[in-house]
Amino acid sequence: MKLSEIRMLTQEELQQKEGDMRRELFNLRFQLSKGELQNNMRVKAVRKDIARILTVITEKTRGKANA
Repeated sequence: MKLSEIRMLTQEELQQKEGDMRRELFNLRFQLSKGELQNNMRVKAVRKDIARILTVITEKTRGKANA
C-alpha cells in the first residue's frame, strides 16, 4: 500500500487494516516455517505496510491532541 492511500483512510479503517495485515503476517510466517511460502519478500512488504499504518495512526492521534 502506498502512504497516500493509507492517509485517506479513517481511524477505524486503519485499525481494521492493521489487524488484517497482522493476520496475514502470521499466516506468511507460518507458511515460511513449513517451507510452503513462494515469495519470501512478501513478509518484508507486509511488515513495512504495518509500520506505515501505525505511523499514520500515530500522526492522526497526535494531530487530534494538538488541535
